[in-house]
Amino acid sequence: MMLSRVPAQPDGLLVRFWGVRGSTNASGRAYQEFGGHTACVEIRCGDRLFVVDAGSGIGALGASLGDGAPEEVDILLSHLHLDHVVGLPFFRPLHLGRTVRIHAGNLGGASPKEPLDRLFSPPLFPLRLDQIDPAVSYHGFRAGETLHLPDGTAVATCMLDHPSGSTGYRFDHGGRSVCYVSDVEHLEPWPSPDLIRFVSGADLMIYDAMFSQEQYPACRGWGHSTWQAGLALCRAGHVGAMAIFHTHPADDDSVLRSVEAAVQAEMPTAFVAREGASLVFAPVA
Repeated sequence: MMLSRVPAQPDGLLVRFWGVRGSTNASGRAYQEFGGHTACVEIRCGDRLFVVDAGSGIGALGASLGDGAPEEVDILLSHLHLDHVVGLPFFRPLHLGRTVRIHAGNLGGASPKEPLDRLFSPPLFPLRLDQIDPAVSYHGFRAGETLHLPDGTAVATCMLDHPSGSTGYRFDHGGRSVCYVSDVEHLEPWPSPDLIRFVSGADLMIYDAMFSQEQYPACRGWGHSTWQAGLALCRAGHVGAMAIFHTHPADDDSVLRSVEAAVQAEMPTAFVAREGASLVFAPVA
């Protein structure tokens, strides 16, 4: 399934990939097709902007928004591991004085401010985020709760199996739905009834498939999964399409093309996420 850059639709549900890698960046000529930035996905429910994870790809997203960035932006973090937050200080809306809300659900309801202040402050970083933008705010919730935003928008969430926990997000808009299920390990029995319910009937599931089946046994307990486990979840939840995400930084374009061919032999609507690619789900008439 090939994707191309497409404009948002006023009532559509848009997904655009700005960073697709896990753990650390990948760079060089062998990584041009799929990209090398770490996790960041733009989700638009109509004209409502959500940013899921703030890996290095969030810098490119902010640059694309430019001075026309919305007055309010919600960043939904799956968790606070470095590859998912390293781009935060370089997100342009922070430098424009926009209201940026940062949400995290894997801390038992605690705010992400304290751990982010530890990371983004001397001697590790020259400034705290609220020194860059005094309007930035931090919001903790418990994964599994429905996240209610100030404008009345609701986002469903789910706790995922990952060291220190991770949060999955589900966006429903115009009768269409997209699930972000990254940094998850497929523990037995798999898939769990809760996760099946969470992704049930989704048009697209963005899924952490960092390891091959051959690599996974040596990496058990690291909190990541395989495309075969993602496929099993899609089948159990009757999911329309799967984006293979959080790809291994050592997997170059030739490896990922092979992965894509293998998964499409099982599920033709599946694909490996490419940086800069986007798709729009038109509202149900």
